[in-house]
Formats: sequence, C-alpha cells, structure tokens
Amino acid sequence: MLPTQKGAVRLFRFSGIQVYLHWSWFVVALIEFNIRGAQYSSPFWNVAEYVALFVIVLLHEFGHALACRQTGGQADTIVLWPLGGVAYVAPPPRPGATLWSIAAGPLVNVILLPIALGLALTADGIGLETTLPNLRHFLWALVYVNGGLLAFNLLPVYPLDGGQILRSLLWFVIGPARSLIIVTVIGLTGAATLAGLGIYAGSLWFGVIALFMGVNCWRALQHARLLRNLEKAPAHAGARCPACQAPPLIGPFWACNLCQTRFDTFVTGAECPQCHQQFPLTTCLRCGTTRPMSEWLGQSPPPVIRPTSTR
Repeated sequence: MLPTQKGAVRLFRFSGIQVYLHWSWFVVALIEFNIRGAQYSSPFWNVAEYVALFVIVLLHEFGHALACRQTGGQADTIVLWPLGGVAYVAPPPRPGATLWSIAAGPLVNVILLPIALGLALTADGIGLETTLPNLRHFLWALVYVNGGLLAFNLLPVYPLDGGQILRSLLWFVIGPARSLIIVTVIGLTGAATLAGLGIYAGSLWFGVIALFMGVNCWRALQHARLLRNLEKAPAHAGARCPACQAPPLIGPFWACNLCQTRFDTFVTGAECPQCHQQFPLTTCLRCGTTRPMSEWLGQSPPPVIRPTSTR
C-alpha cells in the first residue's frame, strides 16, 4: 500500500535519486488551506507553511536514501504523498546497515528541531509577536511540524521508522525473521488501536493511517513467515552468499533461461543439466544479490547441511 511513481509528478533528480510528488498531495494541500486559512492574515503564509512541510519531509527521506547508499545499498526513488514520504531503500541485509538507513531519517529532524526552536525563541525575544505576527506564527509552526514528525516517526510501531529501528535492534539478537514477526504484531496492534480511536473521535484521517499501517504490517508478517521457513530449510555447507553470508538452500530453486529447466546450481556446478548452459552468476534466494559463483564457493564441493529437529 505504498505510493508508487504511477499517478505521481516527476519533480527533479538529485545525486541519482529521482523525486516524485503523488497527485493526492495536492488534494490534501487544498484541504489544509481551507482548514488553516484563518491562521494567517495572508494566504502567502499558508503556502509557505505547506512548502516548509514539503522541504522537511523531503530532507527526512533524503536522510534515509543517502544513509542507505553509505552502507552499500540501493536507493534511487523518493515519493512524497499525504502521509509523508517514502524513500525506496534496499540496504544490505544486515541489521547494522538497516539500522543506519532507517535511523538517518529521524536524525534529520533531530538536527532541524533545535534550529527551528532557536529561530522561534529569537522571534519571541525581539518582539515579532506584535510587529510581524505572521512570521512569528510561521516559525513556531516549523517547530511543531518538526517535533510532531519526529515523535510520530519514532513510535515503535511498524512500518514507522521507530518500528523498523526496533526491528533492526532485535535483529542483532534474534535474527531477521523473528524480529520482523515481533514488530509486525506490535504494528497490527497499533493499527487496531488507531482505528478504534478514529471511530471514537470520528476521524477519517486516523482511519486512513490505521489502514496504511495494517496493510503493510500484514504483508511484512507474511514475508517474516517466509524468512522463518527459509531459515529451517536444508542448506549447502561450504558455500555462503557474499552479501548476506547465508548458505544456499538445497533444491531446484534456480531456472535455466533457455530451456526453463529448474535445478540446484550448487549440485550441477552452475550448469543446466538439460541444455548444459553455464551460469557463472548466482542469485541469493534470501537477499537477491547476484554474484559470481567463485565468490560463493571454496575449493571443494559443498556438502549438505540439514537442520536438526527441535522439540
């Protein structure tokens, strides 16, 4: 349920990252102008406030994208929409890389908040409340926007940044699958609570956010179950993914692009048993990384590991 480039306006490209603005952003902007039109004596300041929100959210998402690139991951798209923004990041499948990629977004707000607060306090100190009340109100709006976004994003509820940070920390201790299961269950609980609050308060906005959280938590929970099943599957010993260090699974999970025969590339030596096509590059089933077979294997053929049963 995340926004995509479909139905979005392409704005600009910076440092190889393409920024899009979803059409629904304009609809919500009109609604906000109608609701907050009385806050200023001139609509110019309403526009300025919304542009400031746009810039703050954009900087937050660039924090995610640039941090992901620092870890060696991929990040080339940002989509802005009414619920904020989405940076499409794919850090290496390591808890540390994921933690930094997610935490860098809220860190931008941590940096911006004292700057905005200092400007607002300075405005009060020099008497702008009487001489330039619109400017003073605008500066305090920046404080509330930064503080509100920071507090909301740090809630430990998946898929918010706080929930993903919690997942990354748990990953260090209990692994990728169980950590994702825990935070998605927390997220589903949070979504149900928010939906209940929306019904009680008659807030459609709460309902929209609850639906967004619930759908994404459910999808992540299904992915977590898949990861758990992969962890229990038998795997080849003596071979490791160069990226995530996971051993390759045993079974016909690779397919020949010529004859469509499915085979275990670690049994056949990266050769299709039907048409004898050679495949020097091998894709990891867990993280999707494609690397030369030579980076996976040692000198001897990999023996088989089968998981021990637990009771």
